[in-house]
Amino acid sequence: MSETNKKNAIAFYRTAYEGNPRLAVENYVGSGYIQHNPDVENGTEGFIYYFERMKKEYPDKTIEFVRCISEDDLVALHTHQIWPDNDEYVTMDFYRFDDNGKICEHWDAIQRIPEKSKNPNTMY
Repeated sequence: MSETNKKNAIAFYRTAYEGNPRLAVENYVGSGYIQHNPDVENGTEGFIYYFERMKKEYPDKTIEFVRCISEDDLVALHTHQIWPDNDEYVTMDFYRFDDNGKICEHWDAIQRIPEKSKNPNTMY
């Protein structure tokens, strides 16, 4: 199930991020959706509204999925995002899947990639 959950987490996020959050919910979310991001309302409609707004406000943003890790019913996505004015962000998204293989809970963290680093390592 973990390989399927990994593929579904990536497809869910890519579909929403690229502008079709309603389809993402229809295809990948279960009967309930718990949201832990304080900038997004709980439930599927809050998720849809957030990503529809992001598509309108930032139509040229891009995402690259750097890695995907799963354990039990959890999947973690590590992404690289580029927003307008070349602002770059590293994100970590965590999804919990229900017994039917549908997403039912989400946590995330985002950090802007600084122009200068005190070490030679990338954030990936």
